[in-house]
Parts: sequence; C-alpha cells; structure tokens
Amino acid sequence: MPNSPEGKITANLPSRNFDTTLAFYDGLGFRLAWRSEGWMIVEKVGMKVEFFPHPDLDPEESWFSACLRLPDVEPLHNEWSQQGISTDTTAIPRLTAITEPTDTAPRMFYLVDPDGSLWRVIEDKDI
Repeated sequence: MPNSPEGKITANLPSRNFDTTLAFYDGLGFRLAWRSEGWMIVEKVGMKVEFFPHPDLDPEESWFSACLRLPDVEPLHNEWSQQGISTDTTAIPRLTAITEPTDTAPRMFYLVDPDGSLWRVIEDKDI
C-alpha cells in the first residue's frame, strides 16, 4: 500500500496473576515496562507483550494466542530451553521442539505460558 504508515503490533494476552506472569516472562528475558492494576506491559529487544487481568481464566480452556516472527527461531529456542520449561505435550506451561517446515507450515516452535496462551514462534526469512 503506498504511503501506509509503519508500526508495530503487540500481543494482548490474559493474566490470572500479574506477579506470576511477570516471573514467567522475566525468565524468558522480558522486562517490566509498565504496570497498573488493570494492565501490564513487558518487553524484550523491541518486542512488547501486554497483559490484562483475567483472574477466572482456566488455562486448559484458554483460546488466546499470539505469533512471534523471527528470521531464525533457533537462538530464541535455545535461550528459552535453558529455563527448564516442561516439554510434556500436556503441561502448562510448556515449550515444544522446533518443527521443520512442511508444505503447509514454516519452521517454528510453540510456547504455552502459565495462563494457557499459545505462542507460535515462526521462522520468517523475509523479516
């Protein structure tokens, strides 16, 4: 689109407890950027994630998700693998192995946070 403005999109995800959410994302290298009773923002190298309170959320019923696109997913996967996050396919939170690309999906891995939000971390060489 000609003359379209550049910008950033940030994910908005639920949190049952901001302290628990902050501790988890802090372990992933995110730092607190802003917090009030009704909103929290964490950031890591220009990436921002915003959280709203949802104390009654059942993590096993959560349908919230976000995508993170990177030119190479391996360095971030290696970093997050050092945090001791479960790799069990039913655990919450959990971290999967990197999947290789197929005809229908790019190379990626998945992270599920303590509130059941699904992250698709997608390799996108065009970034």
